[in-house]
Amino acid sequence: MQRRDFLLTTATLSIPLLFGASIHPLKKIRIGLIADIHKDLMYDADARLANFLKAAQKRKPDFILQMGDFCQPIPKNQNFLNLWNAHPGPKYHLLGNHDMDGGFTRQQTMNFYGMQSRYYSFDLKGFHFVFLDGNDPNPQPWSGYNRYIGAEQLEWLKADLEKTKAPTLVFSHQTLEDPSAGVYNAKAIQAVLEAENPKAGFPKIIACFSGHNHTNYLTQINGIHYCQINSASYRWVGEQYQRVRLSEAIDKQYPILRSTIPYKDPLFTFLEIDPAKGLIHLEEKVSTFVGPGPAEMGIVQKGNDPITAQISGFVMKY
Repeated sequence: MQRRDFLLTTATLSIPLLFGASIHPLKKIRIGLIADIHKDLMYDADARLANFLKAAQKRKPDFILQMGDFCQPIPKNQNFLNLWNAHPGPKYHLLGNHDMDGGFTRQQTMNFYGMQSRYYSFDLKGFHFVFLDGNDPNPQPWSGYNRYIGAEQLEWLKADLEKTKAPTLVFSHQTLEDPSAGVYNAKAIQAVLEAENPKAGFPKIIACFSGHNHTNYLTQINGIHYCQINSASYRWVGEQYQRVRLSEAIDKQYPILRSTIPYKDPLFTFLEIDPAKGLIHLEEKVSTFVGPGPAEMGIVQKGNDPITAQISGFVMKY
């Protein structure tokens, strides 16, 4: 089979990597990940971000990454951004579709964040890391948020991957797994990634990580793993399930939360790559729903899009 779906419990995956193909010695790496905090929609986004940054200072990751839907580039969000910028270690951004809400351009958001490029890559401790922008304009006709990787970025990706011999991890806001729920031309991106492994003579592309869908899911397509990191804040369930879950004052200020199921505690994780042990590990983080969950509300769950207040402790063994 080309694809396997994994239960949302601690899972072990086999990834046969020939790490000796890297031109630099591979060393243990830890990465802090937080996705979809939604400062402009979530009443306590500052506290959630501070919680993640406190954990990051304790664990001392090699770098931290916010995976999009962080905040709009407006003055009232400067203090929120200052929290992020105060982190003493290396820190990076992905652009999420909601980061341009309010009519802002990608460049305006990048300027606010201090991003030099909307897609980029770097090497660290023998590994190669790629960060993509899934917000290129979709071919017309199109309605809704852009979710596409255009020709210019696609050619950059091909050239970037051809230049490296290092094991590679790819990060994007929208998933590269499913074109119906993420990057619309995901199949074209998958083809580029899959072409690298036979050319390299070893599974060079290890895994792709994304946010956007506010879910907790791991799958495998043609030997490459795709992992969706849950939102730090909530899951959207739609207007048909509206209810006041927080105080009346919060509901009045943030009415969109009526159509969500917030998580009581912030969700985030730390990704650890340990070549000596042959493990890639995603740290588990578990919260609870504020108010009734999907089962109590009669929401039918989808196996590849679970509504859950957790990030699973996936373990990938190679």
